[in-house]
Amino acid sequence: MAARSYISFPRIEGVASRQAHAALPDGTFEREIGKEGFFGPAAHMYHRHPPTGWTDWQGPLRPRAFDLAKLNRVDASPWNAAEVLHNASVRVRLWRAPQAMERLARNGDGDELIFVHEGEGDLFCDFGRLAFRPGDYIVLPRSTSWRVETRRPMTALLIEATNSTYMLPEKGILGPHAIFDPAMLEAPRLDEAFRAQQSALGPGGSWKIDVKRRGAISTVTYPFNPLDAVGWKGDLAPVRINVDDIRPLMSHRYHVPPSAHSTFVASRFVVCTFVPRPFESDPDALKVPFFHNNDDYDEVIFYHRGDFFSRDNIHPGMMTLHPCGFTHGPHPKALTRMFKQSKPATDEVAVMIDARDALDVAALPAGIEWTGYVDSWKPKAAAE
Repeated sequence: MAARSYISFPRIEGVASRQAHAALPDGTFEREIGKEGFFGPAAHMYHRHPPTGWTDWQGPLRPRAFDLAKLNRVDASPWNAAEVLHNASVRVRLWRAPQAMERLARNGDGDELIFVHEGEGDLFCDFGRLAFRPGDYIVLPRSTSWRVETRRPMTALLIEATNSTYMLPEKGILGPHAIFDPAMLEAPRLDEAFRAQQSALGPGGSWKIDVKRRGAISTVTYPFNPLDAVGWKGDLAPVRINVDDIRPLMSHRYHVPPSAHSTFVASRFVVCTFVPRPFESDPDALKVPFFHNNDDYDEVIFYHRGDFFSRDNIHPGMMTLHPCGFTHGPHPKALTRMFKQSKPATDEVAVMIDARDALDVAALPAGIEWTGYVDSWKPKAAAE
Protein backbone atom coordinates (compact mmCIF):
# COMPACT_ATOMS: atom_id res chain seq x y z
CA MET A 1 0.00 0.00 0.00
CA ALA A 2 1.40 3.42 -0.95
CA ALA A 3 2.31 5.86 1.80
CA ARG A 4 -0.45 8.35 2.59
CA SER A 5 -0.02 11.67 0.86
CA TYR A 6 -2.33 14.56 1.61
CA ILE A 7 -3.07 17.45 -0.69
CA SER A 8 -1.07 20.20 0.97
CA PHE A 9 -1.03 23.80 -0.16
CA PRO A 10 -0.84 26.28 2.76
CA ARG A 11 -2.54 29.56 1.88
CA ILE A 12 -3.84 32.66 3.67
CA GLU A 13 -7.03 34.34 2.50
CA GLY A 14 -8.52 37.50 4.02
CA VAL A 15 -7.88 38.42 7.66
CA ALA A 16 -6.17 35.58 9.52
CA SER A 17 -3.51 34.82 12.07
CA ARG A 18 -0.29 33.40 10.67
CA GLN A 19 0.25 31.40 13.89
CA ALA A 20 -2.55 29.04 14.93
CA HIS A 21 -4.06 29.63 18.38
CA ALA A 22 -2.29 32.94 18.90
CA ALA A 23 -2.62 36.60 17.93
CA LEU A 24 -6.18 36.22 16.67
CA PRO A 25 -7.44 39.16 14.61
CA ASP A 26 -9.44 41.54 16.82
CA GLY A 27 -13.03 40.48 17.33
CA THR A 28 -12.62 37.01 15.82
CA PHE A 29 -13.04 33.43 17.02
CA GLU A 30 -10.75 30.74 15.64
CA ARG A 31 -12.05 27.36 14.45
CA GLU A 32 -9.77 24.51 13.42
CA ILE A 33 -10.88 22.14 10.67
CA GLY A 34 -8.46 19.24 10.77
CA LYS A 35 -7.83 15.66 9.74
CA GLU A 36 -6.49 12.65 11.62
CA GLY A 37 -7.14 13.97 15.11
CA PHE A 38 -4.82 17.02 14.93
CA PHE A 39 -2.08 15.07 13.14
CA GLY A 40 -3.16 15.74 9.55
CA PRO A 41 -3.67 18.82 7.40
CA ALA A 42 -5.73 21.62 8.92
CA ALA A 43 -7.34 24.95 8.13
CA HIS A 44 -8.04 27.73 10.60
CA MET A 45 -11.15 29.82 10.10
CA TYR A 46 -11.63 33.23 11.74
CA HIS A 47 -15.26 34.00 12.51
CA ARG A 48 -17.07 37.07 13.76
CA HIS A 49 -19.19 34.93 16.14
CA PRO A 50 -18.46 31.86 18.30
CA PRO A 51 -19.01 28.78 16.09
CA THR A 52 -21.02 27.18 18.91
CA GLY A 53 -23.52 30.02 19.20
CA TRP A 54 -26.49 27.97 17.99
CA THR A 55 -30.02 28.79 19.12
CA ASP A 56 -31.67 25.48 18.19
CA TRP A 57 -30.65 21.90 17.44
CA GLN A 58 -32.75 19.24 15.74
CA GLY A 59 -31.75 15.68 14.83
CA PRO A 60 -29.64 12.92 16.39
CA LEU A 61 -26.19 14.49 15.85
CA ARG A 62 -25.59 16.55 18.99
CA PRO A 63 -23.21 16.87 21.94
CA ARG A 64 -24.30 14.58 24.77
CA ALA A 65 -23.49 14.31 28.47
CA PHE A 66 -24.02 11.51 30.97
CA ASP A 67 -23.90 11.71 34.76
CA LEU A 68 -22.32 8.35 35.47
CA ALA A 69 -22.11 9.24 39.18
CA LYS A 70 -25.81 8.32 39.26
CA LEU A 71 -25.05 4.70 38.27
CA ASN A 72 -25.10 3.43 41.84
CA ARG A 73 -25.44 -0.32 41.44
CA VAL A 74 -22.63 -2.63 42.54
CA ASP A 75 -21.87 -5.45 40.11
CA ALA A 76 -20.17 -8.63 41.28
CA SER A 77 -18.44 -9.04 37.92
CA PRO A 78 -16.98 -6.47 35.50
CA TRP A 79 -18.93 -8.32 32.78
CA ASN A 80 -22.13 -7.01 34.41
CA ALA A 81 -20.89 -3.41 34.54
CA ALA A 82 -23.09 -0.76 32.94
CA GLU A 83 -22.12 -0.27 29.32
CA VAL A 84 -22.04 3.36 28.23
CA LEU A 85 -20.53 3.56 24.72
CA HIS A 86 -19.32 1.03 22.18
CA ASN A 87 -18.33 0.27 18.61
CA ALA A 88 -16.46 -2.60 16.98
CA SER A 89 -13.09 -1.40 18.37
CA VAL A 90 -13.83 -0.14 21.89
CA ARG A 91 -16.32 -0.74 24.69
CA VAL A 92 -16.66 1.70 27.60
CA ARG A 93 -18.29 0.61 30.87
CA LEU A 94 -18.70 2.08 34.37
CA TRP A 95 -18.13 -0.46 37.16
CA ARG A 96 -18.77 -0.21 40.87
CA ALA A 97 -16.87 -3.20 42.24
CA PRO A 98 -17.81 -5.39 45.20
CA GLN A 99 -15.64 -5.47 48.31
CA ALA A 100 -14.11 -8.71 47.04
CA MET A 101 -14.79 -10.52 43.76
CA GLU A 102 -15.93 -14.11 44.37
CA ARG A 103 -14.93 -15.11 40.83
CA LEU A 104 -12.04 -14.23 38.58
CA ALA A 105 -12.53 -12.43 35.27
CA ARG A 106 -10.74 -12.99 31.97
CA ASN A 107 -11.32 -11.00 28.80
CA GLY A 108 -10.88 -13.02 25.61
CA ASP A 109 -12.10 -10.15 23.41
CA GLY A 110 -9.20 -7.74 23.86
CA ASP A 111 -6.95 -5.87 26.27
CA GLU A 112 -8.71 -4.16 29.20
CA LEU A 113 -7.80 -0.71 30.51
CA ILE A 114 -9.05 0.00 34.03
CA PHE A 115 -9.13 3.64 35.13
CA VAL A 116 -9.70 3.89 38.88
CA HIS A 117 -12.03 6.82 39.54
CA GLU A 118 -12.63 6.10 43.23
CA GLY A 119 -11.44 3.63 45.84
CA GLU A 120 -8.36 1.65 46.67
CA GLY A 121 -7.39 -1.96 47.16
CA ASP A 122 -5.50 -4.79 45.50
CA LEU A 123 -5.76 -6.39 42.06
CA PHE A 124 -4.60 -9.99 42.01
CA CYS A 125 -3.85 -11.54 38.63
CA ASP A 126 -1.81 -14.25 36.92
CA PHE A 127 1.31 -12.09 37.28
CA GLY A 128 0.99 -11.13 40.96
CA ARG A 129 -0.46 -8.23 42.95
CA LEU A 130 -0.96 -4.57 42.07
CA ALA A 131 -2.17 -2.12 44.70
CA PHE A 132 -4.43 0.56 43.21
CA ARG A 133 -5.68 4.02 44.15
CA PRO A 134 -7.67 6.83 42.49
CA GLY A 135 -6.14 7.99 39.22
CA ASP A 136 -4.50 4.66 38.40
CA TYR A 137 -4.52 3.26 34.88
CA ILE A 138 -4.13 -0.53 34.85
CA VAL A 139 -3.58 -2.25 31.49
CA LEU A 140 -4.53 -5.94 31.49
CA PRO A 141 -3.37 -7.91 28.43
CA ARG A 142 -6.03 -10.06 26.79
CA SER A 143 -6.78 -13.32 28.66
CA THR A 144 -5.21 -12.20 31.94
CA SER A 145 -7.15 -13.73 34.86
CA TRP A 146 -7.78 -11.22 37.65
CA ARG A 147 -9.88 -10.17 40.60
CA VAL A 148 -9.98 -7.23 43.03
CA GLU A 149 -10.27 -6.82 46.78
CA THR A 150 -11.11 -3.28 47.90
CA ARG A 151 -10.26 -1.36 51.04
CA ARG A 152 -12.40 1.60 49.95
CA PRO A 153 -15.32 1.21 47.49
CA MET A 154 -14.04 1.14 43.92
CA THR A 155 -15.58 2.89 40.90
CA ALA A 156 -13.72 2.32 37.65
CA LEU A 157 -13.98 3.16 33.99
CA LEU A 158 -13.39 0.02 31.92
CA ILE A 159 -12.14 0.60 28.37
CA GLU A 160 -11.85 -2.56 26.28
CA ALA A 161 -9.60 -2.55 23.20
CA THR A 162 -11.75 -5.02 21.31
CA ASN A 163 -9.64 -7.40 19.21
CA SER A 164 -6.68 -5.11 19.82
CA THR A 165 -3.67 -4.33 22.00
CA TYR A 166 -2.78 -1.28 24.05
CA MET A 167 0.53 0.34 23.12
CA LEU A 168 2.41 3.48 24.08
CA PRO A 169 2.17 6.39 21.64
CA GLU A 170 5.02 7.43 19.39
CA LYS A 171 6.67 10.49 20.96
CA GLY A 172 8.76 11.54 17.96
CA ILE A 173 11.31 14.26 18.52
CA LEU A 174 10.27 14.55 22.19
CA GLY A 175 12.03 11.25 22.86
CA PRO A 176 10.75 8.18 24.71
CA HIS A 177 10.93 9.71 28.20
CA ALA A 178 8.52 12.60 27.58
CA ILE A 179 5.07 12.74 29.16
CA PHE A 180 6.07 9.78 31.31
CA ASP A 181 9.16 7.62 31.32
CA PRO A 182 8.31 3.96 30.56
CA ALA A 183 10.32 3.13 33.69
CA MET A 184 7.39 4.62 35.63
CA LEU A 185 5.19 1.70 34.55
CA GLU A 186 4.80 -0.78 37.40
CA ALA A 187 4.19 -4.48 36.91
CA PRO A 188 2.57 -6.87 39.43
CA ARG A 189 4.73 -8.36 42.15
CA LEU A 190 4.81 -11.92 43.45
CA ASP A 191 4.93 -10.57 47.00
CA GLU A 192 3.84 -11.90 50.38
CA ALA A 193 0.24 -10.70 49.91
CA PHE A 194 0.04 -12.53 46.58
CA ARG A 195 1.46 -15.74 48.06
CA ALA A 196 -0.95 -15.50 51.01
CA GLN A 197 -4.01 -15.40 48.75
CA GLN A 198 -2.94 -18.56 46.92
CA SER A 199 -4.25 -20.75 49.74
CA ALA A 200 -7.68 -19.10 49.77
CA LEU A 201 -10.58 -20.84 48.07
CA GLY A 202 -13.71 -19.23 46.73
CA PRO A 203 -17.32 -20.03 47.66
CA GLY A 204 -17.95 -23.79 47.72
CA GLY A 205 -14.26 -24.60 48.05
CA SER A 206 -13.36 -23.80 44.43
CA TRP A 207 -12.49 -20.88 42.18
CA LYS A 208 -14.39 -19.97 39.03
CA ILE A 209 -13.13 -17.85 36.13
CA ASP A 210 -15.74 -16.07 34.01
CA VAL A 211 -14.21 -15.79 30.53
CA LYS A 212 -15.74 -13.29 28.09
CA ARG A 213 -15.38 -14.07 24.40
CA ARG A 214 -17.49 -12.47 21.67
CA GLY A 215 -19.64 -11.03 24.44
CA ALA A 216 -20.62 -14.45 25.83
CA ILE A 217 -19.49 -15.75 29.24
CA SER A 218 -18.00 -19.20 29.81
CA THR A 219 -17.20 -20.35 33.34
CA VAL A 220 -14.20 -22.52 34.17
CA THR A 221 -14.05 -24.11 37.65
CA TYR A 222 -10.85 -25.10 39.49
CA PRO A 223 -10.49 -27.00 42.77
CA PHE A 224 -7.57 -24.71 43.61
CA ASN A 225 -6.70 -21.04 43.25
CA PRO A 226 -5.48 -20.61 39.64
CA LEU A 227 -3.52 -17.51 40.67
CA ASP A 228 -0.72 -19.76 41.92
CA ALA A 229 2.31 -18.59 39.93
CA VAL A 230 5.69 -18.90 41.63
CA GLY A 231 7.51 -16.94 38.93
CA TRP A 232 7.33 -15.46 35.45
CA LYS A 233 9.55 -13.72 32.91
CA GLY A 234 9.13 -11.89 29.63
CA ASP A 235 8.03 -8.54 28.22
CA LEU A 236 4.27 -9.07 28.43
CA ALA A 237 2.53 -8.16 31.70
CA PRO A 238 -0.11 -5.88 33.18
CA VAL A 239 1.18 -2.39 33.93
CA ARG A 240 0.01 0.48 36.10
CA ILE A 241 0.63 4.21 36.06
CA ASN A 242 -1.08 7.01 37.97
CA VAL A 243 -2.20 10.33 36.52
CA ASP A 244 0.06 12.04 39.07
CA ASP A 245 3.03 10.48 37.25
CA ILE A 246 2.13 12.16 33.95
CA ARG A 247 4.13 15.29 33.11
CA PRO A 248 2.11 17.14 30.48
CA LEU A 249 3.52 18.57 27.32
CA MET A 250 2.95 22.33 27.33
CA SER A 251 4.05 25.64 25.90
CA HIS A 252 3.79 29.06 27.49
CA ARG A 253 3.19 30.57 24.03
CA TYR A 254 0.89 28.02 22.35
CA HIS A 255 -2.18 26.00 23.34
CA VAL A 256 -1.18 22.43 22.47
CA PRO A 257 -3.86 20.16 20.98
CA PRO A 258 -5.37 17.16 22.84
CA SER A 259 -3.28 14.73 20.79
CA ALA A 260 -0.21 15.93 22.71
CA HIS A 261 -1.67 14.26 25.80
CA SER A 262 -1.87 10.76 24.28
CA THR A 263 -1.31 8.08 26.93
CA PHE A 264 -2.25 4.78 25.26
CA VAL A 265 -3.12 3.86 21.69
CA ALA A 266 -5.04 0.88 20.30
CA SER A 267 -6.56 -0.05 16.98
CA ARG A 268 -8.81 2.81 15.82
CA PHE A 269 -8.86 4.76 19.08
CA VAL A 270 -6.53 6.60 21.42
CA VAL A 271 -6.68 7.38 25.17
CA CYS A 272 -5.41 10.79 26.31
CA THR A 273 -5.07 12.26 29.81
CA PHE A 274 -5.59 15.87 30.84
CA VAL A 275 -3.73 16.74 34.04
CA PRO A 276 -3.02 20.04 35.82
CA ARG A 277 -0.63 22.34 33.95
CA PRO A 278 0.29 26.04 33.90
CA PHE A 279 -1.81 28.25 31.66
CA GLU A 280 -0.10 29.81 28.65
CA SER A 281 1.54 33.06 29.77
CA ASP A 282 2.06 34.79 26.42
CA PRO A 283 -0.63 37.51 26.18
CA ASP A 284 -1.34 36.62 22.53
CA ALA A 285 -1.81 32.88 23.14
CA LEU A 286 -5.21 31.25 23.56
CA LYS A 287 -5.73 30.03 27.12
CA VAL A 288 -8.79 27.86 26.49
CA PRO A 289 -9.30 24.93 24.07
CA PHE A 290 -9.77 26.24 20.55
CA PHE A 291 -12.99 25.64 18.61
CA HIS A 292 -12.57 22.62 16.37
CA ASN A 293 -14.52 20.20 14.26
CA ASN A 294 -14.73 16.52 15.15
CA ASP A 295 -13.44 15.50 11.74
CA ASP A 296 -12.58 11.77 11.61
CA TYR A 297 -13.12 11.04 15.34
CA ASP A 298 -15.82 10.81 18.01
CA GLU A 299 -14.52 12.47 21.18
CA VAL A 300 -15.34 11.22 24.68
CA ILE A 301 -14.21 12.83 27.94
CA PHE A 302 -14.61 11.30 31.42
CA TYR A 303 -14.19 13.90 34.15
CA HIS A 304 -12.21 12.51 37.10
CA ARG A 305 -11.48 15.42 39.40
CA GLY A 306 -10.94 19.17 39.61
CA ASP A 307 -12.37 22.31 38.06
CA PHE A 308 -13.18 21.73 34.39
CA PHE A 309 -12.44 25.24 33.23
CA SER A 310 -13.81 25.02 29.68
CA ARG A 311 -17.17 23.48 30.67
CA ASP A 312 -20.22 24.60 32.67
CA ASN A 313 -22.19 22.37 35.06
CA ILE A 314 -19.80 19.42 34.73
CA HIS A 315 -18.70 17.55 37.84
CA PRO A 316 -16.50 14.51 38.54
CA GLY A 317 -18.04 11.26 37.35
CA MET A 318 -19.67 12.79 34.27
CA MET A 319 -18.90 11.86 30.67
CA THR A 320 -19.41 13.84 27.46
CA LEU A 321 -19.67 12.62 23.87
CA HIS A 322 -18.99 14.95 20.93
CA PRO A 323 -19.67 12.93 17.77
CA CYS A 324 -17.88 13.55 14.52
CA GLY A 325 -19.58 16.15 12.35
CA PHE A 326 -19.93 19.44 14.20
CA THR A 327 -17.88 22.20 15.82
CA HIS A 328 -17.40 22.34 19.56
CA GLY A 329 -15.23 24.21 22.02
CA PRO A 330 -15.36 26.32 25.16
CA HIS A 331 -18.65 27.23 26.79
CA PRO A 332 -19.68 30.92 26.83
CA LYS A 333 -18.33 31.58 30.33
CA ALA A 334 -14.94 30.16 29.37
CA LEU A 335 -14.78 32.49 26.36
CA THR A 336 -14.57 35.47 28.71
CA ARG A 337 -11.17 34.10 29.76
CA MET A 338 -9.81 33.35 26.28
CA PHE A 339 -6.68 35.44 26.79
CA LYS A 340 -6.55 36.08 30.53
CA GLN A 341 -7.14 33.50 33.22
CA SER A 342 -7.80 34.29 36.89
CA LYS A 343 -5.38 31.64 38.17
CA PRO A 344 -1.94 30.45 37.05
CA ALA A 345 -2.76 26.82 36.26
CA THR A 346 -5.51 24.38 35.37
CA ASP A 347 -6.93 22.12 38.05
CA GLU A 348 -8.51 19.20 36.21
CA VAL A 349 -7.92 15.54 35.53
CA ALA A 350 -9.87 13.88 32.74
CA VAL A 351 -9.64 10.84 30.48
CA MET A 352 -10.30 11.38 26.77
CA ILE A 353 -11.08 8.67 24.24
CA ASP A 354 -10.88 9.57 20.54
CA ALA A 355 -12.58 6.86 18.48
CA ARG A 356 -12.11 6.66 14.73
CA ASP A 357 -15.47 4.93 14.20
CA ALA A 358 -18.88 6.18 15.31
CA LEU A 359 -19.79 5.26 18.88
CA ASP A 360 -23.20 3.92 19.87
CA VAL A 361 -24.77 4.95 23.17
CA ALA A 362 -25.94 2.00 25.24
CA ALA A 363 -29.35 1.83 26.88
CA LEU A 364 -28.90 3.71 30.15
CA PRO A 365 -31.33 4.18 33.05
CA ALA A 366 -33.57 7.24 32.99
CA GLY A 367 -31.94 10.36 34.39
CA ILE A 368 -28.36 9.41 33.51
CA GLU A 369 -28.22 11.55 30.35
CA TRP A 370 -28.30 15.33 30.75
CA THR A 371 -30.52 16.11 27.78
CA GLY A 372 -29.99 19.85 28.19
CA TYR A 373 -26.27 19.65 27.47
CA VAL A 374 -26.74 20.70 23.83
CA ASP A 375 -28.36 23.94 25.08
CA SER A 376 -25.46 24.85 27.37
CA TRP A 377 -23.65 26.62 24.50
CA LYS A 378 -26.64 28.78 23.58
CA PRO A 379 -26.38 32.52 24.09
CA LYS A 380 -28.08 33.34 27.39
CA ALA A 381 -31.09 35.05 25.80
CA ALA A 382 -31.72 32.08 23.48
CA ALA A 383 -31.36 29.55 26.28
CA GLU A 384 -33.97 31.23 28.49
